Amino acid sequence: MPARTSRSRLLFSGSDWDFKTLSRMHDAIKAISDEELQLDIYPVQMEIISSEQMLDAYSSVGMPLMYQHWSFGKHFLYQELLYRKGGRGLAYELVINSNPCIVYMMEENTAALQALVMAHAAFGHNHFFKNNYVFRQWTDAGSILGYLDFAKTYIARCEERHGVAAVEAVLDAAHALMDQGVFRYRRPPKLSTEKQRQGLRDRLEYEERSYNDLWRTLPRRKGEEETGEADRVAERKKSLNLPEENLLYFLEKHSLILEPWQREILRIVRVIAQYFYPQRQTKMMNEGCATFVHYIIMNALYDRGLISEGAMLEILRNHSNVVMQPSFDDPRFSGINPYALGFDMMQDIQRISTEPTAEDRDWFPEIAGNGNWREVLLDAWANHRDESFIRQYLSPTLIRKWRFFALDDKADEPFYEVASIHDERGYKKIRAALARSYDVGANGLDIQVVDVDLLGSRHLRLEHKVHDGILLEESGRDATLRHIRTLWGYDVTLVGVDSQTGAAIYERSTSQIGE
Repeated sequence: MPARTSRSRLLFSGSDWDFKTLSRMHDAIKAISDEELQLDIYPVQMEIISSEQMLDAYSSVGMPLMYQHWSFGKHFLYQELLYRKGGRGLAYELVINSNPCIVYMMEENTAALQALVMAHAAFGHNHFFKNNYVFRQWTDAGSILGYLDFAKTYIARCEERHGVAAVEAVLDAAHALMDQGVFRYRRPPKLSTEKQRQGLRDRLEYEERSYNDLWRTLPRRKGEEETGEADRVAERKKSLNLPEENLLYFLEKHSLILEPWQREILRIVRVIAQYFYPQRQTKMMNEGCATFVHYIIMNALYDRGLISEGAMLEILRNHSNVVMQPSFDDPRFSGINPYALGFDMMQDIQRISTEPTAEDRDWFPEIAGNGNWREVLLDAWANHRDESFIRQYLSPTLIRKWRFFALDDKADEPFYEVASIHDERGYKKIRAALARSYDVGANGLDIQVVDVDLLGSRHLRLEHKVHDGILLEESGRDATLRHIRTLWGYDVTLVGVDSQTGAAIYERSTSQIGE
């Protein structure tokens, strides 16, 4: 480490801090952020919270303004027990994708840790939230806090008016469908479409009142029956915009048994599910960006003589813990650490831009040696999600460092086969395989509403696209079908279809399932 400058320049000394210290830290970090990284962030609002408040936020899917539900209380007790017994630590911060960006920092943090957290969350995550295209297209940072406040108040009023049990029954069913409550392939509708939905419900109710079952008994002319039935099916699918990937959206719009307050609760749950969907798509990039930013800023603070050697050692120890990747046979191993892989990829891009090898020049001719690592990273943070980022920037150097290789696992063979190793073809296959594993859309369940006759049996038909022969776990599948029936009110059938051949693999109906 270089020789230190005068202690009078230090932003803090020792572990204690106060709000003036935090203000000085923020100003110094902001200056480095502007000069060395050119970050573009939302205004920052920092809040200091206790460990119990952090546990409460943990239990409410990370949202301090969340509505009440019994599952959050159960989760709180579980997390608190682990924390009190030392089985699990707490995050040093919590950051909300909002405008202004709200950062919650633990009051127990030391001054050095507060500086690290501020750089990580208030600048790293903040920049990613504001600039990444997934967040820009699919979330509304300016309105989420107001919407959460509305949701919390609305559900509390529903509990007073309709009873806690009735509200929780709807929430239980809606929470079970949250993963199927997002739009993956098209932009979600704006929040101000209530009049349109009410108009559609009015039309359906009119059609239901004016329908006369005697028309069904009239004899049909030759050839008309088959053609007419096919046309009617096609017409009703077109009118309902089927197939529909968002089950909660479909149930909210078309269920004939739900009261208006129940529809609004479904809407609240799916809006929150949609809010978190971009975070699932960019987990590795988002954490890698924040870790890279705090690493650059903390080193710059030290190089400028603004933090002491002791503080820097504490920061490096915490940074090392964050990016530690346990081995596959380590009891702590739970998969690839997104902080570690993301941070390594950002550093690798910096290396390729400034000190490329001949191999880098072959693989990345556009960025190798251009010296503009900031522009490359700013562009990557803005225009990629995890899957495309890995596919674009994972280098052979990093594949060797991480000792990645590809395994083939065939169901009819009792062994694995090493399919790709560290050669030219192997690098491309390993990179493609790793990228696919981060594709949330491809790896999530593909279940869609494919047909329902609202004026007939009202039997709801769902289709599950089965990939690689992987079926649903039976008890979970049946429990979820019960939740759908609770919200739909009539029989529901789920058909599993092979995604390659289109052949039906299984069929399960709520008529086969008990209450």
